[in-house]
Amino acid sequence: MDTVYSLVAALLAYLLGSLSFAVIVTRLMGLKDPRTYGSKNPGATNVLRSGNKAAAVVTLLLDAAKGWVAVVLAEVFGPQFGLGYGTVGLVGLAAFLGHLYPVFFRFQGGKGVATAAGVLLGISPWLGLATLATWVIIAVFFRYSSLASIVAAVFAPFFFLLGDGAVWYADPRVAACIVVMSALLLYRHRENMARLLQGKESKLGARKG
Repeated sequence: MDTVYSLVAALLAYLLGSLSFAVIVTRLMGLKDPRTYGSKNPGATNVLRSGNKAAAVVTLLLDAAKGWVAVVLAEVFGPQFGLGYGTVGLVGLAAFLGHLYPVFFRFQGGKGVATAAGVLLGISPWLGLATLATWVIIAVFFRYSSLASIVAAVFAPFFFLLGDGAVWYADPRVAACIVVMSALLLYRHRENMARLLQGKESKLGARKG
């Protein structure tokens, strides 16, 4: 039964992650679909290219919140069903995969940076804050959202391994889920890496046609 409960929890997390708030928020605010301009990525950074900062902030917060909520619900209610922290990692990964490949939006999702941040904050506030601080430092100094995301994705597993010894750090399944998320983040940014090397990447907040 534990396996069944784990799969159900992961499925529910995936469905929650499949809510593409970049699309939902822009529709509600009467803005252009972010999948039709800029990088065509349904994420907060591309929504920002519309010039509407409020929409971008709301998108960012909601995309992060769905990852955080999925993990926290698993932490709070999982023990009642005999589920441990391994399931917490699985649920976080499922929510992240939902954002990348949302069933409600033809499996065409964003790159997952905000949702991954929410998952990490849910697993451990210190882990999430350390990763977010890395993103902010790189973004402020270099003005490239993609570069900040790439560097943060690389460092996240190391921050996890350097954790404070809490119980979730003792479960290798959680570590494996974080490594998979980081690898997928790097994969989703492969085109950004190429543009960075070519000097063609757009800086944070720049508009694209």
